[in-house]
Amino acid sequence: MAGLVPPGATAVPADVSHTAHTKHDEKTDYMNLPCPIPYEELHREALMSLKPETFEGLRFDFTKGLNQKFSLSHSVSMGPTEIPSQSAETIKIPTANYEFGANFIDPNLMLIGRVLTDGRLNARVKWDLTDNLTVKANAQLTNEPHMSHGMFNFDYKGKDFRSQFQMGNGALFGASYIQSVTPHLSLGGEVFWAGQHRKSGIGYAARYETDKMVGTGQVANTGIVALSYVQKVSDKVSLASDFMYNYLSRDATASVGYDYILRQCRLRGKIDSNGCTTSYLEERLNMGLNFILSAEIDHMKKDYKFGFGLTVG
Repeated sequence: MAGLVPPGATAVPADVSHTAHTKHDEKTDYMNLPCPIPYEELHREALMSLKPETFEGLRFDFTKGLNQKFSLSHSVSMGPTEIPSQSAETIKIPTANYEFGANFIDPNLMLIGRVLTDGRLNARVKWDLTDNLTVKANAQLTNEPHMSHGMFNFDYKGKDFRSQFQMGNGALFGASYIQSVTPHLSLGGEVFWAGQHRKSGIGYAARYETDKMVGTGQVANTGIVALSYVQKVSDKVSLASDFMYNYLSRDATASVGYDYILRQCRLRGKIDSNGCTTSYLEERLNMGLNFILSAEIDHMKKDYKFGFGLTVG
């Protein structure tokens, strides 16, 4: 009779009691929180699915490695280019460009340069001064007046935080900071000052991440409210959605998309509330040989873009 359960009482299985006791004993170690991603990459999972690099026309990219650190690249693109217009219709003119590039990639230093036949010159530098401090520089030189620009970034990676300071031409200054507050939640903020235009701004952001999902929210006094959510269905399938709202102009846009990784290809696509549908396919034909298909259909503007390309190297 000693093993009988009294009336009205419920026996708790030993394994359930042990699990509850273990979870109760688990405590968050706030002295060993993970380091968050950079503030500027808060929406990177959603952007991978919702913002593929679509193009129109033909594109051919060839990269030749000269040694383990240095490589040369050649890129040819042919297709229409949109020009600004006062009318609702999209005006396009046929264009063709050739781009020559040189790349130097070292564990602590990365140098990338591009020059185009239209006179543009692009340069990127990333230098890891220490394990925690990184310097980045971006520059673009053009023949058009007031279109050349340059930017310097100083990134510091702490144990559970990241900070960044930016400065560029036009008296542009900015700073951002993001801090992990729990193992899954990080909070941050940014400020900027554009001296040439006499404008300043401040923004706040939050990011919650687990093994199966990523949710982000961002708001700034410039009127932008950005929300994104990514659900990792499996290691190869992700579903994403975002919502953009400007409370000054009352404009709102929402989109949903997917990212599907197969054995030989990767398929991404999205559709937004403006009726714009995008699809992007990367097919691996052989080692170092990829075939690309790109499509974008805007039903509201009656703008249709289709492209295909080949990447070698």
